[in-house]
Amino acid sequence: MKNVKSANYWQVDHEVRNIFGVKGITVLPSPRAWEKFGWTRKWFEKKPKEGYFIWVKKQVDFPLATCITIATPKISQNLNNLLVIEKGIKAKAIVTCNAAENKLCGKHRAKGKLILKDNVSLEYNHFHKWGEKDFVSLDYEFILGKNSQLLYTYQNLFPPENLQLKTTIYSNENSSSKLNFIINGLNSNIKIQDIIFLKEKSAQGIARLRLVGRENSRIEAISKIFALAPSKGHLDCRGLLLDRTAKISLIPEIVCQNKDAQITHEASIGKISEEELTYLRMRGLSEEEAIDLIVSGFLNI
Repeated sequence: MKNVKSANYWQVDHEVRNIFGVKGITVLPSPRAWEKFGWTRKWFEKKPKEGYFIWVKKQVDFPLATCITIATPKISQNLNNLLVIEKGIKAKAIVTCNAAENKLCGKHRAKGKLILKDNVSLEYNHFHKWGEKDFVSLDYEFILGKNSQLLYTYQNLFPPENLQLKTTIYSNENSSSKLNFIINGLNSNIKIQDIIFLKEKSAQGIARLRLVGRENSRIEAISKIFALAPSKGHLDCRGLLLDRTAKISLIPEIVCQNKDAQITHEASIGKISEEELTYLRMRGLSEEEAIDLIVSGFLNI
């Protein structure tokens, strides 16, 4: 990551391999930020053992980049991450978490708070790639200031044996969030919970889920929107079953506490039709190639 033009943080197991900030962006290990900046304790709650702290105080034209890797068998990470973006800044983040090998049986736990102050725009791309015996638990909170915008995409095409994913959005006046979850289940137990709180007037929130159930996968997704003020929200939850041993459960929930709010949802679970397969195979694709093409189109949000 040293040759990447960005403010970046790279950790392998428990060791910080590279950390690089630029003028206007502070990047530190979370324990160091706790010691150096007393105000961070409001967000960390208790002193973190590991993780990263990124404080964006100035506009830059390159992305923030973090990479967290498991490389040792049976390692157990417990990260506390904090990203703070000051008023009026437009930022992009590329976040990668992965296992260096397939059967490390590692544990990756991460709690994160992302603070977008007023008039902030953040594009946050979150990519995961794990080994088939890993355990992964994520709990992320996004706090959106007035007029702020969030585009969040979580993509995991190589799932661990167990994945627990919780994402919570707190939307203040005239802020907007668009959440995309793209997950491939294979020999895995996956539990997803995304919650959007539309707290103040003119807040908007959209969550889109695209979930694929392959062999021996269990996917449970609970999506919620709470409208506490005149606001707009929508849930779009879709599952695609590819194997008889797979199971997908979609539970959309909308709660409206303001008569001027507009909240909607849709949910569907289906399978690949024989007509689609036949059409593609008649054009020279093998059955496997045809399935891959259909799945690719389904996951493209």
